[in-house]
Amino acid sequence: MSVGVVERARWRDVFGHSEFRALFLAGILSVAGDQLARVALSVLVFDRTASAGLTALTYALTYIPDLLFGPLLAGFADRYPRRRVMIVTDLARAILVACMAIQALPLLAVILLLVALQAFGSPFNAARGATLPAVLPGDHYVLGKAANDMVVQFSQVLGFGLGGAVVVAVGTSGGLLLDAATFVLSALLVAAGVRPRPAPTSGTDAPSDGYLSNLTAGLSLVARTPKLRTLVLLATIAGFYVTVEGLAVPYAHDIGGGATTAGLLLAASPAGCVVGMWLITLWAPERRLKLLGPLAVASCLPLMFCAFQPGPVATFCLWAVSGAASAYHLPTSAAFVQAVPDHQRGQAFGVAGTALKGSQGLGILLAGVLAEPFGASGALAVMGAAGTLLAAAAGAAWARARRNGDDSAEITVG
Repeated sequence: MSVGVVERARWRDVFGHSEFRALFLAGILSVAGDQLARVALSVLVFDRTASAGLTALTYALTYIPDLLFGPLLAGFADRYPRRRVMIVTDLARAILVACMAIQALPLLAVILLLVALQAFGSPFNAARGATLPAVLPGDHYVLGKAANDMVVQFSQVLGFGLGGAVVVAVGTSGGLLLDAATFVLSALLVAAGVRPRPAPTSGTDAPSDGYLSNLTAGLSLVARTPKLRTLVLLATIAGFYVTVEGLAVPYAHDIGGGATTAGLLLAASPAGCVVGMWLITLWAPERRLKLLGPLAVASCLPLMFCAFQPGPVATFCLWAVSGAASAYHLPTSAAFVQAVPDHQRGQAFGVAGTALKGSQGLGILLAGVLAEPFGASGALAVMGAAGTLLAAAAGAAWARARRNGDDSAEITVG
């Protein structure tokens, strides 16, 4: 199998695809705005309730809808033209975020709108993820995936890093309105830059297939394919290290900081991930696959040191190291995508998204529960320790699969 993509590193070839440029820029706008909204909502809830648990609960709700709706709604990306799905869901999310900016809304209404907002994200992410291999065929896909994932993390740096300052400057409602604008611009970029394609088909899909069939088909595909099961297992480790996002605001409060400190701390993990993904593209495919387990462990281990409540600089460094190690998701997700037939990518993305986002949401929710008796720092330490142990187990399972000669473990990602 070819391993020359990283060595050639033809970035200009990848960005020579006009459709990829449109998806790339749309991703910057959408993700940066989304992180800005998360900062605004975290500050809003903490200001109203002064509760670390409720703040983490609200943040967890940005992930939980994927657990409930992911496989079901992601199937839209296989049933309808994917460009249309992206445009419609972007516009719907713009409307929902704009409604969340109404100051008179009670907190419960804001939370319900948040759930609806994230539910629309499932078909959008599935459609966008499934479109990328069609836009970047062959070897260009892996390098394009790296560029896409790095810009997503960089957009999180911008959204989180500037989010606290923006919320201080324009308030939570202003931050949410800016987020609504990013969704509108993202829809315009997709409409102008991505060419229409018909809905994918395997040649046997029946128009009468129900949405439940999309759920069962996606689950069956992953369940019966060893490589997909193993890759999804590794992906769910994210549920432990992502807890820094849900507890950043109360943690910053514990160490004497405010909204600006929280925003900067939130930027640490994605900033580290950008560096980590750049480094991982320089490795040979075999080395990437071999280090999936150790990197998963390293993504959780630094959180254990939060028990000592180090200052903002030390915490930033710890969370950045965790983020850099989390770059193992790049070869993991690339291998997953390349292993799924085009007409089932939406379904498979739904299942994988459910596992990933569900683990993240549940992890943040659990961290919030732990934060009530143990504080934000204690909760992060506990989640870091648990994640380290489970990541070691997942890495051992991956190593066994490769030793047993499972072709799925040898899939090339570069």
